[in-house]
Amino acid sequence: MPADRGQHRRRSRVVALVATALTAAGVLTGCSPAGDRAGTVVVTTNILGDVVQNIAGDEVEVEVLMGPNADPHSFGISAKQAAALQNADLVVYNGLGLEEGVLRAVDAAATDGVATLAVGEEVDPLTFASDQAGEGAAADEHNASAGQLDPHFWTDPARMRTAVDAIAARLIAEVPGIDAQAIQSNADAYRDELTTLESRIQDTVDRIPAENRALVTNHHVFGYFAERYGFEVIGAIVPSGTTLASPSASDLDSLASAIRSSGVPAIFVDSSQPDTLGQVLADEAGLDVAVLSLYSESLTSAKGGAPSYIDMMDANVETLARGLSP
Repeated sequence: MPADRGQHRRRSRVVALVATALTAAGVLTGCSPAGDRAGTVVVTTNILGDVVQNIAGDEVEVEVLMGPNADPHSFGISAKQAAALQNADLVVYNGLGLEEGVLRAVDAAATDGVATLAVGEEVDPLTFASDQAGEGAAADEHNASAGQLDPHFWTDPARMRTAVDAIAARLIAEVPGIDAQAIQSNADAYRDELTTLESRIQDTVDRIPAENRALVTNHHVFGYFAERYGFEVIGAIVPSGTTLASPSASDLDSLASAIRSSGVPAIFVDSSQPDTLGQVLADEAGLDVAVLSLYSESLTSAKGGAPSYIDMMDANVETLARGLSP
């Protein structure tokens, strides 16, 4: 046998032994529990990330791109995260135009054959303004997103239950070697939690007088909540469905007039955004209103007030009740 061929075989055996040892130690595959999981799912938003993790349990490795307090409209991904999308068994994203800085990377992964799920398309989405409770043609004139599909479906827990079914079905279909029975069991348990959440929200909403169920927010984000629970959307500081837009002086004047006419006692801004515009609107227009924060588009860290989707919804409805009740 030629000497160089023998050396090559000896080197191959050494490489194989080292690789085996590293794999056993968890160095190549990550921690050992992850090595036992069926595959990898990448999720864009942290809200959906929490939901997917509840469904996946220990069966699938779940990687969430957006960290706590992220704005999904302006969030951008790193090269490492883009690579994670390309290598995933399934990419779960909100869709309907929410992740404006991520969609190109999601589309690129889909083009390369990665399975993707746009959850918003599965939950009977509403259009901005015309399908929101209390909003008509006049509101359409002040909402730059009027007529477009509204991506903020998670403010309706009933639609999130529908999302759970869609996510579970795609996990089972797309992740090789997954335990379908375990996924379905997790989905059933989490769906029950969402049913209980919906009942809690309704009980809290019932404490708010019907004539006070009116919303002014920093942008158009609570249309689904309004439709589900019978609120009127008076308007938004940023007259659009995205935080990337900005209001004009006339927009703020029109909103101030609408607030005076309706007698709304509170303006609700997103906790991940500065409340400056809300304070300016209240102060300069001479409005006697509170400016309160909601967790509308992102979860917080574990030490924050909304580390999970259910925590977020519970916290928000309590804040709404506090701001709108006499």
